[in-house]
Amino acid sequence: MPTNTIEGYTFAVNDEGFFTDRTQWSEPLASVLAELVGIEHLTEKHWAPLHFMRDDAAKTGVTPTLRRMQAVGGFDVKDLFALFPGKPAKKMAYLAGLPKPVGCV
Repeated sequence: MPTNTIEGYTFAVNDEGFFTDRTQWSEPLASVLAELVGIEHLTEKHWAPLHFMRDDAAKTGVTPTLRRMQAVGGFDVKDLFALFPGKPAKKMAYLAGLPKPVGCV
């Protein structure tokens, strides 16, 4: 299994760069990763969906999709696109230390 090492953090990843071991995640690491995907600073508005994703994935065993983020988490999809521009589900999963959501290309 490949690993990434960034600013002293080492974590196992799959061939697309997504975490394979959620226990290797931390908030400081997420902040470092955010800069790599073009987000300068994670605010409370960023942390809320990231923490929801981690909690939901721990309960269900799968990374939540945008639809689940909206239906179960109560997050507005337009807000998620504004916070995580481009591909919000993939960016949020990456920053939350989770596998890519099913259905993301």
